[in-house]
Amino acid sequence: MSLELKQIVKAVDGETHIHPTDLILEPGSFNNLLGTTLAGKTSLMQIMAGLEVPTSGEIWFNGKNVTGVAVQKRNVSMVYQQFINYPMMSVFENIASPLRVARYGEADIKQRVGEIAEVLRITPMLDRRPDELSGGQQQRTAMARALVKESDLILLDEPLANLDFKLREELRDELPKLFAKRDCVVVYATTEPTEALLLGGHTAAMNEGKVVQFGESGKIYRKPNTLESAKVFSEPPINTALVKKTGTQIAINESVQWKARGRAKNLADGDYMMAIRPHHVTPNRQDDKAVEIEGIVEVAELSGSESIVHFDAFGQKWVSQSHGVHPFANGEAARLYADVSEAFYFNANNQLAI
Repeated sequence: MSLELKQIVKAVDGETHIHPTDLILEPGSFNNLLGTTLAGKTSLMQIMAGLEVPTSGEIWFNGKNVTGVAVQKRNVSMVYQQFINYPMMSVFENIASPLRVARYGEADIKQRVGEIAEVLRITPMLDRRPDELSGGQQQRTAMARALVKESDLILLDEPLANLDFKLREELRDELPKLFAKRDCVVVYATTEPTEALLLGGHTAAMNEGKVVQFGESGKIYRKPNTLESAKVFSEPPINTALVKKTGTQIAINESVQWKARGRAKNLADGDYMMAIRPHHVTPNRQDDKAVEIEGIVEVAELSGSESIVHFDAFGQKWVSQSHGVHPFANGEAARLYADVSEAFYFNANNQLAI
């Protein structure tokens, strides 16, 4: 059951929400839509579901053009961040409702509801009504109703956002396993790069209504094709600086420069935009070849397990992310160390240079 988007465009009142998009999602695949709020994830999912009609382009499902076919005539399930349940039905009946519409037998309904309730940790709540549940339990009920039937396309729009941390971590591990044996297409929207990596599968990195890169989640993270992709797949924000390569040297300015090593050796001389993720900029020197950077601390976020420091250096806003507690005071001068062997270099067209 493959899903193919062909030059899909969505415009509202002259404003383009989704720019020309081509995607092929394979049968049995788990796919993430990764991007910030308003990146276009929900709009694209609603077009996939048939809840919205594209301004132009075509949607093909299992070899058939379904552009303009109503959602009621498609075998689709969708879960939103804001849960929706039938208030007068028990949790069991909420979950069973799509199976009853599809005329499943009672024994089959009981088995399927029991299995999905066990996965989503709501078995003890099956006899309750939604208003007797916590917000997280109601969200899991809505998820169970969407997942219980054998849909060809399952769309999950930030479904774990309202759950507590521990349960969210458990379900991130369970969800890919839940779909592993199904011949359906799963699309999962998230704003969190870490979540996309944990869920695995493939990721479409989205920015301002454009899919800027699509491929295996880990590969996009390790090798973003463009600066846009690198920014989408980094939280806290990736650090950037304009650098110049001359011979064997790379320099941000006269005081911050280093000898090119690793993949940077192959760069032609010229100007580049360097990008380096915050966890490669640390308060402690991890490598004797790390580049020392001096900056002024703007914000220091300290927790029991890590430190995130926002600082100003050479006119740029940079972020350091490191394990442990490293106390910094706002406004103080800080010395940090960048592992530039982990940096990406992008050319004038914002394409990965090496």
